[in-house]
Amino acid sequence: MARRDDDLPLRFHPLSNGEYAPLPTSPVVKEAIRRTLDVADTNARRLGISRRKFLSSASGMAATLTALSACSSEQQAANTTPSSAGSTSTTSTTAAESIPVGTGGTFDLPPESTIDTEAATSVLAGEPNDLVVDVQTHFLDLPADATASFASIFPQASCGGTLAECFGTDAWLDLVLGGSDTTVAVLSAVPVLANPDPFSEAVMEAGRRQAAEAGCSDRVLIQGHATPTLGTLDEALDAMSATAEEFDIAAWKAYTHEGPTWRLDDEVGNAFIGRARDLGQSIICVHKGFGPAAASPVDVGPAAAANPDMALCIYHSGFESAVTEGPYPGQQAGAQAGGVDRLIASIEGAGIEAGANVYAELGSTWWNLIQRPDEAAHVIGKLLVAVGEDNILWGTDSIWYGSPQAQIEAFRAFQITPEFQDRFGYPALTDEIKAKILGRNAASLYGIDPTIVACQPSPDERASMRVELDRTGASRLHGPTTRREALAVFEADHPWFFRD
Repeated sequence: MARRDDDLPLRFHPLSNGEYAPLPTSPVVKEAIRRTLDVADTNARRLGISRRKFLSSASGMAATLTALSACSSEQQAANTTPSSAGSTSTTSTTAAESIPVGTGGTFDLPPESTIDTEAATSVLAGEPNDLVVDVQTHFLDLPADATASFASIFPQASCGGTLAECFGTDAWLDLVLGGSDTTVAVLSAVPVLANPDPFSEAVMEAGRRQAAEAGCSDRVLIQGHATPTLGTLDEALDAMSATAEEFDIAAWKAYTHEGPTWRLDDEVGNAFIGRARDLGQSIICVHKGFGPAAASPVDVGPAAAANPDMALCIYHSGFESAVTEGPYPGQQAGAQAGGVDRLIASIEGAGIEAGANVYAELGSTWWNLIQRPDEAAHVIGKLLVAVGEDNILWGTDSIWYGSPQAQIEAFRAFQITPEFQDRFGYPALTDEIKAKILGRNAASLYGIDPTIVACQPSPDERASMRVELDRTGASRLHGPTTRREALAVFEADHPWFFRD
């Protein structure tokens, strides 16, 4: 019987946040799991510890990333084109057969890091007091006896407690501000229409107060949830005004596929952006990618050009899990492609240059890309060219996937190879650029003090907490693993799509 990856620091089995159908486990990932568990068995014996303890260490993460990188590289060497292994997926280029063979994404760790924790930590831990600003985090305020909810098949639902415990404020504090290197967390609105709303601005504000009481003052920002096509437009705009008056919000979050669909550059979008401006807010966060056609980023470029004073933060960067990401094919082909190319084509067509007012966010995008290193190199490389190194924002979609620590560590180790830099003009993913993406860019956008450090507990205490979360099983994830399960989440989360 095949061994599962439940003990691995990265969760590789098919998993979704409910907004997309999870892809089957690839041969590369299956082999990476096998090799990692073999290394864990061997090195745990050499160190005189259990396999689980080894895998929860920095060396366990190093072993996982090293195996994944090696397996991905071997696959590319064996295939005639990088896209041939994913024949059932859509490709983001119109001429996939022309993509040159070669390894583009890799996790760069010292060879000894798979058994030497200090060597592994030298890469995975980053620098002391590194700034990590996660602009997409969530929790849910559910009744203590909740047994049925759209949350019930999210990955975090298997944390070992009740739904209320798995998704509540305490879990969010433990996993994000306690169980990871996250310094500042933005509570980002979700498209939930329920009464009571489990993630309303009032719920977010209560979470912010609880964080402050736990010693994490000034470490939490909240977004307002705008729904401009639910009810009349005037009513929706007035609701925005009421929200801004009652709560100290740092940005607005919207979904163009929520309710009757709309666009950022149509009458509804213009009114929404205009009201945000009138209320003194300059940051607009919008979900683009992972979902129906109305979540396409085709409207981003025109809206950005028409509103140069507003920062448009494109959540998920237009990414789609079923699209195989390759090099950008140019504006005309990119506009017809899926995935991130649609975003790049839209802003290119509107004349939006790198460093302007479009920001690309990585929540759930990076989660999916970790196990597809070459595609990760294309996505990060394309975004660095298109929006610039100052305009990529770190987000993880936590706590849907549990603690974001593994995502942080994988990003710290990730590199775009010189081969892909030469072929496609991608910049090197330097420590300076990584520091910008992980925190400095968001700090500049939101006006966060860049010298702020993580709140209590201390780094050593956070590391111990992560080990304890793993020991108790709280970090194990079993979310939607099939298209049917993911659709059930989406239907519960977006009921207006299924009404007669």
